[in-house]
Amino acid sequence: MTITQTHSPCRSARRRRDTLVGWSFILPNLLGFALFTLVPVLATFVLAFADWDSYRAPEWVGLDNFAKLLEDDNFRTALTNTLYYAAGHIPLTLVAALALAVVLDRKVRGVGFFRTAAFLPYVTSLVAVAVVWNMLFNPTAGPVNQLLGVLGVDTPPGWVTSTDWAMPAVIITSVWRDMGYYMVLYLAGLQAIPAEYYEAARVDGAGAWHRFRHITLPCLRPTTFFVLVMLTIQSFKVLDLIVVMTNGGPGRSTLVLAQLVYREGIVEGHFGYSSAIALVLFVIVLSVTVLQFRLNERRNAP
Repeated sequence: MTITQTHSPCRSARRRRDTLVGWSFILPNLLGFALFTLVPVLATFVLAFADWDSYRAPEWVGLDNFAKLLEDDNFRTALTNTLYYAAGHIPLTLVAALALAVVLDRKVRGVGFFRTAAFLPYVTSLVAVAVVWNMLFNPTAGPVNQLLGVLGVDTPPGWVTSTDWAMPAVIITSVWRDMGYYMVLYLAGLQAIPAEYYEAARVDGAGAWHRFRHITLPCLRPTTFFVLVMLTIQSFKVLDLIVVMTNGGPGRSTLVLAQLVYREGIVEGHFGYSSAIALVLFVIVLSVTVLQFRLNERRNAP
C-alpha cells in the first residue's frame, strides 16, 4: 500500500510533464493556424453577410452580397473560367502523373535522375516557371510556335496573348509543374502492389495492357482517389500561376474565382462582397469533395 502511494504521485508528475512537452510541440503550430487560418475563415463567414470597406464598422446587409453575385458578369465569367481550368487541369495532370509513374517504376540505371527531373518543376519557383513558359509561348519568337511552324502549322496560336488560347497555355504550364508531385504519390502506390500479382498474371498469359488494367489500376484506386481530391481542391483555388502568367487576361479570359476574391477584397476594398465570393467558392469545393467521397464509398461498398 505504501509503495503504491509513493509511486502514484511520481506517475502523475511524469504524466503532467509529458503532457506539457506534447503541448509545447503543437502549440506554436496551433496558434499559427488559429491566428492566420481559423480566425480569417470565421471572419469570412460573418463578412459575407455584411458591407465593410475597413474604414468603418461592418454593416449587416443579409443576402444582398449573394444577390449581387447573380447579377455580376465578372462572377459568372470567373466561375466559368474556374470550371474550364479544373476540367482541363484535373484529368490531364492525373493521366500525366500516372504515366510518368508507370514509366519510372523500373529498376534501371539512371531512373533516380529522371524521377528527380520530373519532380523538380514542383519545387521550382512559380514565378520562374511562369516567366519561362511565357517566353516559350511567345507568339512570334517562342520555341513552341517555332516548332509548330516546322510541323506545318501556318497560323500557330497566340497563347497568352489570345483570349482563346490563354487558358490552355495556363493549363499546360500547370500540368507540367504539378505532375511530378503526383507522380511521387503514384510511385508510392505502385511500389505497394505485391509483385506476386504480376507474376501470377504472367503465368496465366496476361499481357502488359491486361496487367495494367486488371491489376495496376484497381490496386491504385485509393491513390487515385486521393490524387483526385487534392487536384480538385487545388484547381478550384488556383491563383498564383494565373496572376503571374496572365493576370486574368487577355480581357477576362483567365479570370478565376480566387483572383476575383483578391481583386474585390484587396484591390477594391469590398471585403463583404469579396467574402461572399470566397464563401461560394468554399461551398463549391466542399460540395465537389463530399460528392467524390460519397461516390468512392459507394464504389467500395460490398
